[in-house]
Amino acid sequence: MLQTIRENSQGIIAKAIVGLIIVTFALFGVESLIGLANSEKPPAEVNGAEVSAVDLQRGVELQRRRILAQMGEDADPAAIDENLLRRQVLDALVNQEIQLQSAEEQGLYLSDAMIDQMIVSTPDFQIDGRFDPNQFESTLRTVGMTPLMYRQLLRKEQLIGQERSAYQLSAFATPAQVKQLLALDRQTRDIAWTRLSRDAVEEGLEITEADLEARYEANLDRFMTEPQVVLSYVELNQADFADPEAVSDADVRGAYEQELARFEADEERDAAHILLEVGDAGEAEVRAEAEALRQRILDGEITFAQAAEEFSADPGSAAQGGELGFNARGVFIGPFEDTLFGMQSGELSEPVRTEFGYHLIKLNDIRATEAPSYDERAPILRAELAAQQAEAGYVEALERLADLSFSSADLEVPAEELGLAIQTTEPFAETGGSSELTNNSKVLRAAFSADLQDEGLNSAPLELTRERAVVVRVKENIPARQLAFEEVEAQLEAELRQERGSEALSARAEALIEALSEGKPLDQVEPDLSWSVAADMARESDQAPLAVNRLAFEMSRPAGERPVYAEVALSDGDLAVVELSAVNEADLSDVDAEMLRQMGGFMANRNGQLSYQARLEAIEAAAEVERN
Repeated sequence: MLQTIRENSQGIIAKAIVGLIIVTFALFGVESLIGLANSEKPPAEVNGAEVSAVDLQRGVELQRRRILAQMGEDADPAAIDENLLRRQVLDALVNQEIQLQSAEEQGLYLSDAMIDQMIVSTPDFQIDGRFDPNQFESTLRTVGMTPLMYRQLLRKEQLIGQERSAYQLSAFATPAQVKQLLALDRQTRDIAWTRLSRDAVEEGLEITEADLEARYEANLDRFMTEPQVVLSYVELNQADFADPEAVSDADVRGAYEQELARFEADEERDAAHILLEVGDAGEAEVRAEAEALRQRILDGEITFAQAAEEFSADPGSAAQGGELGFNARGVFIGPFEDTLFGMQSGELSEPVRTEFGYHLIKLNDIRATEAPSYDERAPILRAELAAQQAEAGYVEALERLADLSFSSADLEVPAEELGLAIQTTEPFAETGGSSELTNNSKVLRAAFSADLQDEGLNSAPLELTRERAVVVRVKENIPARQLAFEEVEAQLEAELRQERGSEALSARAEALIEALSEGKPLDQVEPDLSWSVAADMARESDQAPLAVNRLAFEMSRPAGERPVYAEVALSDGDLAVVELSAVNEADLSDVDAEMLRQMGGFMANRNGQLSYQARLEAIEAAAEVERN
């Protein structure tokens, strides 16, 4: 056989194939042949560039971790819709690739040195204020990233951010635009409004039995109940295994001795402080101000408490003379704490710089913490030991419950073996019930699963919390049924009354507006109504309901002296008819250059955001995206 292979390998075709392989290795490497064998399409392509499956997988995993962290200790991974999560992450990666390509087309660039500087200056990668490579790598490992992956991600985000900043920082607003915006913002309007009551209209409506029956027949599909189940269940609770009386005094004494051995006497310090913020003032100026204030306190010109009340920018302590009370280490920010715990009782510190500004710290007193007595700790330690023993018993019983529920045809045996009561739920649908148990996602999935519905099995133990678990089985299936007319009659009447009331109320408002627009006075058209007046009303003023205010500033200004009218729905369901009689232009004589500058900056920033958003919409619409 080997001889045959050797002979065949001398042919022209074989030599051509070998030559092709050699050229492929030389030009493209071994990955090219591996790629030929693995031709699976990437999740998406953006303008010909691939969104890799690795990036998608990593993004999905990171997002899953975030969701589970938000769910808390009782997080259930099965509750996450994996398909939805994958689509959301893929959409985000596609949008990121579109933005990245746009930034690269603009010639934006980020050097390796700039990325290095960003990494070493990131606080999460530092220990004691200095970059630590081990901290850097361990932090990345917690999110499933390597340093190279992080650098690539950082480069992408910064390039996209550069283009965004370019649009936002290059935008501007002209002085005329700024004045126009100020004029609109300060414009006021003279209005009046009257309220049309929904309740009064609905009370006067006549809803007949025939009306209700006709609506019922036309909406039979709406009035079907959902299929429901009734469950039987047994519950295992860790608290039932806790027995403080079973914990011996010797065990409590031993736990107390261990606690004493671990106890380290610490101290607490009673301090007060004065905070001077840097803000727009210069660094040197504020420090000099702090030093001068310190000297005034030392000279007795002013007490520390008086200085704190007058000068401190800390609203939480200034009114109390700067007092912070007794605190141990770990409460205050680094430089503040380091200074405080290096002072002598009664000492006043030099100015201490933190991210909040400059502090003057006064140390009032020092006290050492003492180990608690046995009598103080014994009840607590006894309860803790009982809880530890209960946890062990609970875990053992939970394993036993799993075995019994799997091998039993009902809940009688598990209940008898473990001394549990068989309980019953109220009927509930797949959307959930009213109790904690019937609204639990794990219970809902189990109750309507094929194992319980079709096979009539017991569920596996379902952990409601870390200390509670249940085993459930279907006791009764309640099929969907058509609700009788009598069961939904009240709902039908409420719906009809609301719909017809809205129609009647709107028709009344339209008729009123038509009459008022013709110049007829309100008391002649609707004698029971009256105007509420708001003269010279500003935007978002509380002179009128919010809906009325907003409508008033959306209405066209009156032509001549005749008012204009419109209607608006109020939050309580009533309607208001609004009369706009005058638009009052703003007086801008008090507007100074600084206000114009600030308003111009705000408008420019807003214009930049809108410009960049328009850019994104344009490039996203033009991008050729293929999702596989």
